Amino acid sequence: QVQLVESGGGLVQTGGSLRLSCAASGRTFSTYAVGWFRQAPGKERELVATISRRGGTTNYADSVKGRFTISRDNAKNTVSLQMNSRKTKDTAVYYCATRAGLVVQTAGEYDYWGQGTQVTVSS
Repeated sequence: QVQLVESGGGLVQTGGSLRLSCAASGRTFSTYAVGWFRQAPGKERELVATISRRGGTTNYADSVKGRFTISRDNAKNTVSLQMNSRKTKDTAVYYCATRAGLVVQTAGEYDYWGQGTQVTVSS
């Protein structure tokens, strides 16, 4: 069982930066791949970025490439999402999720989810 708690959400103006964090419980965090997903009102949950168990492989949605960076610190059981050059279309609830084993890009393949953190980008 893994428990995830996101933090760092809030209100930011377009072009600004924000850093989300996801804190995980458990002593085997390094065996879990992690993904960040987001869901805007009236839309389906979509992939933002993923990172492999040891952080060697990262993947990004085309809409955030070059603007967002995912990273992890297994010693601290945390995963971060640095978001730069924010756009209004980035407004959504952001979730982190984990799964044991290899990293994948599909939300349905992730077993544990945090409660989400709201990010609002204003123009």
